[in-house]
Amino acid sequence: MCNLISVVLPVYNESASLDEFFLRLKKTTSAEQSYIFEFIFVNDGSGDNSLAKLVNLKNQNANIKILDFTRNFGKEFALAAGLAEAKGEAVIMLDVDLQHPPEFIPQFLRKWEAGAEVVVGVRNKNKGENLVKNLGSNLFYKIMGAIGETKIAPHSTDFRLVNKVVLDCFNKFTEHERLNRGLIDWLGFRTDYIYFDAEERKSGKAGYSFFKLLHLAISSFVAHSLFPLKLAGYLGVLITFFSGIFGFFILIEKFILNDLLGYHFSGPAVLAVLIVFLVGLVLVSLGLMALYIGQIHSEVINRPLYVVRKKYD
Repeated sequence: MCNLISVVLPVYNESASLDEFFLRLKKTTSAEQSYIFEFIFVNDGSGDNSLAKLVNLKNQNANIKILDFTRNFGKEFALAAGLAEAKGEAVIMLDVDLQHPPEFIPQFLRKWEAGAEVVVGVRNKNKGENLVKNLGSNLFYKIMGAIGETKIAPHSTDFRLVNKVVLDCFNKFTEHERLNRGLIDWLGFRTDYIYFDAEERKSGKAGYSFFKLLHLAISSFVAHSLFPLKLAGYLGVLITFFSGIFGFFILIEKFILNDLLGYHFSGPAVLAVLIVFLVGLVLVSLGLMALYIGQIHSEVINRPLYVVRKKYD
């Protein structure tokens, strides 16, 4: 009996690339005679006619399933919804904008057959990516590598395969502020890698704006590292140490050596500098703690991760 492979495909305003993408996907998967495939498209509140195109594709292909969100909840939740719906022995995730070439799917399957429980697609380069986004991506992975408690391979993507055991574990996560690839890496299963060149987008704009990416990066730092919270303590120790030395220097120079060096420190001036310095420290500490309090707030209110308007099964 052939094993079932689920393919999870988040869609957000991808009408222009859907036909070409599915043609290439179907051609690639049809060549895998050892498997049968189900395609789970998650329409993440698209504002174009992506849903109509998906329904048309489904009418022609019985192995397509569609989840239609009530609004745009974001790619992380679209992937989570598709993974919750998947029934396969393994699940492959990829984008439909053709930046994740579907022709690599056989390589993912071969790695899985060889014993890998997670197979991660890693970008060698991304055609058409602007300089700011490229620098931001490099900076994100360097910071995560330095402070993160979960090690994430640089330039790893959501183009990946997980087996059924990993899928069942992943579906137990309830975080609202999430980076799915970080959660999968946190699980710690045997991982192998496939390196590919990301193709240029065929149409439209990336679903993640600069500010969405910035928010995702900050959420990832908070979710996968306690370093920002500890940073306030580290700053407090450093500031206390250096301000103590500075205060001791002022005490010796002004009151014991009788201003031998001629600095003429006035009491109000020194006090003003110290007060401003300590107020800044308090504000930094409050800002860092606010990140974690906000994270706790998101989890405590426990809203659903997403809302499905209709399921085309």
